[in-house]
Amino acid sequence: MTKKIAVLPGDGIGQEIIREALKVLDCLRQIFSVEVETEEALVGGAAYDATGTPLPQETLNLVKEADAVLLGAVGGPRWESLDYSVRPERGLLGLRSELSLFANLRPAILYPQLAEASTLRPEVVAGLDILIVRELTGGIYFGKPRGVRTLDNGERVGLNTLVYSESEIRRIVQVAFETAMKRGRRLCSVDKANVLECTELWREVVVETGRDYPEVELSHMYVDNAAMQLVRAPKQFDVMVTTNMFGDILSDCAAMLTGSIGMLPSASLDEHSKGMYEPIHGSAPDIAGKNIANPLATILSLAMLFRYSFNDAATAARIEQAVNAALDSGVRTADIYSEGSRKVSTSEMGDAVVEALRASA
Repeated sequence: MTKKIAVLPGDGIGQEIIREALKVLDCLRQIFSVEVETEEALVGGAAYDATGTPLPQETLNLVKEADAVLLGAVGGPRWESLDYSVRPERGLLGLRSELSLFANLRPAILYPQLAEASTLRPEVVAGLDILIVRELTGGIYFGKPRGVRTLDNGERVGLNTLVYSESEIRRIVQVAFETAMKRGRRLCSVDKANVLECTELWREVVVETGRDYPEVELSHMYVDNAAMQLVRAPKQFDVMVTTNMFGDILSDCAAMLTGSIGMLPSASLDEHSKGMYEPIHGSAPDIAGKNIANPLATILSLAMLFRYSFNDAATAARIEQAVNAALDSGVRTADIYSEGSRKVSTSEMGDAVVEALRASA
C-alpha cells in the first residue's frame, strides 16, 4: 500500500536540504521499489508571504491526510518584525499542536568519521549515542496566561506560564521508558524540582511510572547540572526525558557534541506514531541559496520517518548505512570539513548518499 508524505520545505535552507532528501527518496522508489508518494505545501515565512498566515488551511488539510510529514525549516530575520501571532514559528507550533505531536525524539550520535569535528576531545565523545525525548505540546511554550501587558503604572511586563498536567507528563515519560527498553535501559529524567513546583510534579510522575519498568535504571538530574554533564561526560547518558523548554535547549547542546548541528535529525510523534520529521538546525538564512548547507540531518530525518511512522526498519537502516558510506568516502560539507577530507556542496553530498544507496543494491 502506497504511503503519502507531506513535504514542507519552508524557509531559508529548507528548499535546498529537502531537495536532497527527495533525491534519496526517488532512489529508494526506483532501485528498491519503495511505495511512497509526496505532495508539497507551504509553511512558515514562505506561507505567510503567499497567504498571510504561516499555516494555511490547505497545508493543514494535507498534513492531516498524509501518513507522515517531512519538514525543512521555518523562520528568518525578514519576518521578525511581524506580530507574534503570524511569525513563521507559529506555523511550526501550530503543526505540532494540530497533529498532537507530543513526543519529540532527538538522537545525538557521533559518527566515527567525524570525531575530530567535535569541539570536545575525541576520547570524550567517541561512541556517543544519546536520545533526548522532549515533551513537545505542553509546558511554557503553550501555557496560558501569556503575553506582554501594561500595568496601571505604565510599566510593561512579559508573562509566560509553565504548566503540565499529570497525564501530559505520564504519556511522554512512558514513551521515554519504552524507548529506553529498546536501547541501553538507562533513563535520566531532567527537571528543576528544587525550585519549580511544576517539575516537582514531573519528578513524582516519573518515579510512579518507573515502577512499571523495573528493568530500566532511572536517575534524575537538575537541568543546569545536565547541561554541564553533557559537556563534561556525555557518554554517561543513554535516554534523557525532559520538558519542552529544557529539551529544546539540551538537544541543541547535545547536537554540538557530534561535530555539527547539521548532522542531527528529529522525530515528533503522536500517540499512533504518525509523525513530523525535521532537522533540528533551523533555517540558517545566512547561508540560504549558497548550496553549502549540510543535508544529512534531513536525510537522516527521512530514515527516522521510515523507522517510526512506516515501521520499515530495513529502509531506515539502508538510508543510515548510505550516509555512513558517504562519510567513509571522505566527502564533507563545510560544517564538518577537516583537513584531509573533500569539501562538497549540499547537492554533491546528496549525490554521494544516492551513489552509496545505488551501490548497496
